[in-house]
Amino acid sequence: MRRFALLMPCLVCLVSACQEETPDSKPDAPATKVDDNVTADPVASIPSQENPPPELLSREQIHEGWVSLFDGQTLFGWKANNDVNWRVEEGGIVADTGEPGLLLTTVPFANYELRCDFHLEKEGNSGIFLRTVADPQDPSKDCYELNMCDSHEAFPTGSLVARQKVEVSIEGDGAWHTFDVSVNGPKVVVKLDGQVVIEFEDTTANPLTNGFIGLQKNAGRVAFRNVFLKPLGMLAMLDDEQGEQWSLIGGSKCLVEVSKGTVRLTDGPGYLESYDTFSDFVFQAEARTNAKNINSGFFFRAMVGDEDKPANGYELQIHNTFANGDRTQPDDYGSGFGTGAIFRRNKVRWVKPNDKEWFAITLVAHGPRFAVWVDGYQVTDIEDDRKPNKNPREGLRLKPGHLSLQAHDDKTDVSFRGLRIGKYPTDSENSPD
Repeated sequence: MRRFALLMPCLVCLVSACQEETPDSKPDAPATKVDDNVTADPVASIPSQENPPPELLSREQIHEGWVSLFDGQTLFGWKANNDVNWRVEEGGIVADTGEPGLLLTTVPFANYELRCDFHLEKEGNSGIFLRTVADPQDPSKDCYELNMCDSHEAFPTGSLVARQKVEVSIEGDGAWHTFDVSVNGPKVVVKLDGQVVIEFEDTTANPLTNGFIGLQKNAGRVAFRNVFLKPLGMLAMLDDEQGEQWSLIGGSKCLVEVSKGTVRLTDGPGYLESYDTFSDFVFQAEARTNAKNINSGFFFRAMVGDEDKPANGYELQIHNTFANGDRTQPDDYGSGFGTGAIFRRNKVRWVKPNDKEWFAITLVAHGPRFAVWVDGYQVTDIEDDRKPNKNPREGLRLKPGHLSLQAHDDKTDVSFRGLRIGKYPTDSENSPD
């Protein structure tokens, strides 16, 4: 990634930053598409005022970049590849009938740490599939299959099927255990209950670079809980040693203050745009609005901005308001989108953050699919099914575009820090508009 100097017009002020606040975007009817998600009990498991999401991650873990792939209530963000009876019971993902199959994340991941608790009944057979295709046929080519099956003669619990067998005797059946896995480049390191059991390096001609995470039901009852992921290989986009990588779009009226890796935008409208472009990526940052009802956002895959068209991109909304004391009712622009929504495309299922407090955002953009976590909790999982268009406001854009930070209006006061991004190894630079 290139390094750049921060180029500012004379109206921009560079001083030490401290406090913050933000604004957002223009209304339009949301068009949510989440119907390919598997959901457990459609009534009891949906987050509500009476049934709020559990706090599964600590503030320290959230700050470090961890997200929950399983929210403890629903199977939001997952998709089954057959008719296995996946469901949520007692805060865990459970399955026990049907032909062998996978419950898959709806977005792929490349380099990451994964933590997952599992419980497999005696003589059962299951696994966790890493960098897998949706319907793997050959574990020596299609995935890294972390096996859970004490009775498997060739590749017992803790082994990578068809790749590497554990050298220690493991008893994993019949009790809760924890896998901690690092998948980074060609290396896969597996810990079981804190003990390293596999150190594998893929030296084949075609090592896997990214793919879905899959939970397997093969034989017997299996349960999973505390499924957490932290992206690896992220590059900082604004820190003291690296220098700044952004410029203010022409016509912007906002003030910009940069200090110690934190950028503050006030008195918009205005847009701070990245020099580099990105198509398929994982982006993480922390944001803080410093007054009530502030409106701001991150734009991505955006066309080059100018005074007339400053923000032709997808927008990850920042607006923490909600109606009737109910966080399932985002209240920006009446119909509501909420912090973590892809503006105009969906409504978040829970407004997680509060104004005047730092909160973390993780955005995965891969092809037409977008997933967003706020403070580690997934609020968005959508697919853009519109016809292709070079302008994401008008249709699907897969080609790389800029990122930009928004100061929406003259009441804006918002701060960002910890900006970092990781491109997928198969970044679709040549995808059609």
